[in-house]
Amino acid sequence: MRSQQVFKSAGYNSFEEYCTGELYAWGGYRRINQLLGAHKVIEAAGEFGEHIKNERQARPLVRLAKEPEKLKSAVELALSENPSPSESDFAAAAKIVLPPRPRKKPFREEPLVPEFSEPMVPYGDANVSLTSERKYPKEYEDVIASLKEQHRQEMERLEQELRIGLQAETRARVEEQVTEQLSSSQKLYQEQKEEIIQLRQHIQEIEGLRQLEFENQRLLSRIQELENALEQRPAQQWDNTMTTQATKALNKQVKQALEKTIDLRSLATEPPKENATECLRLLGMALKQIATAMNNTKAMEAAAIILGSSPTPSAIALRAEQLHLLPQAVGDIRRVLSLLGCTWQDYWAVAEKYQSIEKDYQAELTLEETELITALKNASTEPDTIGVGSIVAHADPYRTLYMERGEVVEDLGDEVIVAWDCWRNESKKTDRYFKSELRFWLTE
Repeated sequence: MRSQQVFKSAGYNSFEEYCTGELYAWGGYRRINQLLGAHKVIEAAGEFGEHIKNERQARPLVRLAKEPEKLKSAVELALSENPSPSESDFAAAAKIVLPPRPRKKPFREEPLVPEFSEPMVPYGDANVSLTSERKYPKEYEDVIASLKEQHRQEMERLEQELRIGLQAETRARVEEQVTEQLSSSQKLYQEQKEEIIQLRQHIQEIEGLRQLEFENQRLLSRIQELENALEQRPAQQWDNTMTTQATKALNKQVKQALEKTIDLRSLATEPPKENATECLRLLGMALKQIATAMNNTKAMEAAAIILGSSPTPSAIALRAEQLHLLPQAVGDIRRVLSLLGCTWQDYWAVAEKYQSIEKDYQAELTLEETELITALKNASTEPDTIGVGSIVAHADPYRTLYMERGEVVEDLGDEVIVAWDCWRNESKKTDRYFKSELRFWLTE
């Protein structure tokens, strides 16, 4: 109304006269001027204007409206002191940013003309004041009433939105604080857990060092005893002692060797039915003991022929040790071949230890086991090609078959037929896939 001078259509010469005459019940021009000043402050504050909730909070900032930077600094200062600043917070911030100038006491002169009261204009029998209340037409009263109602509804809406916003902000802050406390508690718990683990490791290390120290002390005491005994006994007695000890050790070795031999007559009476290789090893060792005791070359050659080595004591002893490992080698290899999803790497990790007796343990394996070893070896030489015998799984991680194991039973070129282990008890046991849809099965 002020910028477009709508007030002139109502018969007023200025906007101030219109506010005084028409809006006196709401404060007149003074109140309208305050609201316009608050509007100017909110526009000048820019992004900080949303923190000014009403005209009373904007009132102490009106004098900074012509200097937006200082106005923004004052609002920011008030927010730093209080996240929900009041009128007094804004007033204190404005005084800090732009201190008010001290007012000079105005000089009051005596009026040359005496003041008179408001003149009265005679009208009939009564005196009527020039500032008597104006009567408005009916349509103006309806408009004013509707404006009052709109203003009341707008104020209620703003109060409701402000209340909801404050509740949401409070809830968000509480949730953020709770989240921070939980994260800090979890971090502290993890740090304490790591410290406990480190303390346990240190305790174990200290215990190990204590055991080593105890063992060192025992050995040192034993060395001291031997040194004292060496000083006290003459050299001849030590020679006799060494001879006695060597005789005892030799007798012990001979006894152990004889315990490992077998009765050849019982072996001839009842030959073994299961482990012929072990029996040959025992027979060869028995002949070797006989040949050594009797210094018989023929017996040594017979032992070498039985064991499959050169006719020398060292070669026969080495061969006997290799054959002694044969039952363990066969058991370990059969155990790794029976594992689900066995690969060439799994097999070779075990077979590498028994490489010196490879021919011996392969002779003990069944035909199916040797064929499985050959298939694993062939699969390891061509890891990028899926063919018959390949152990595969589905390449799509969103398919249920991604974690299942299958075997390629037929190669159709670009496509293959796969038999799945999980379908073994179902009517449909195989299915057809492109090779690009499959991947090699990897055991964990």
